[in-house]
Amino acid sequence: MTKHEEMLRLIRLYKETTGEAEVDMHKVAKFANERGWPVPQPKDPMALLAREFTQAARQEIRKNAKTGRPYRANHALYQMHGTQQMVLWVDIDEATRPQMHKSLINRREQMIGDGLQLTLDSDHWNSIHPEEEPIQIPMDFTDDIEWRKNAPDDDKEAA
Repeated sequence: MTKHEEMLRLIRLYKETTGEAEVDMHKVAKFANERGWPVPQPKDPMALLAREFTQAARQEIRKNAKTGRPYRANHALYQMHGTQQMVLWVDIDEATRPQMHKSLINRREQMIGDGLQLTLDSDHWNSIHPEEEPIQIPMDFTDDIEWRKNAPDDDKEAA
């Protein structure tokens, strides 16, 4: 049994033992540790610091000087170095077209992956609940994006 399979087994055991259907993973971790599951070793301090810088870079938002609209300042570039994938970061205002194209296509692929999994999940739920009204999740975001682009700014609403 793989580590993840064993962890899933412990989640099911926790649910059976406690009767809880909505699971707090902190409680599951404590439950597993009480049954001998080892606590992970702390990460390398430099790896933790790099992760903090990554979070800071990911959260930086600037405003477009012409439109006043927000945009994400820093973009991830996934690159292979030998057999290891590494993430490099570029500032959108300094990035070349190939860098931005690669980053934006990667984010689009992530959205497609999320959309596919969401569709598979809703299809499954609908198939095991034929007596219920099916849950339909539209995947065409064109109108939603336009509505949000044209919605009043939070700042203007507060004024």
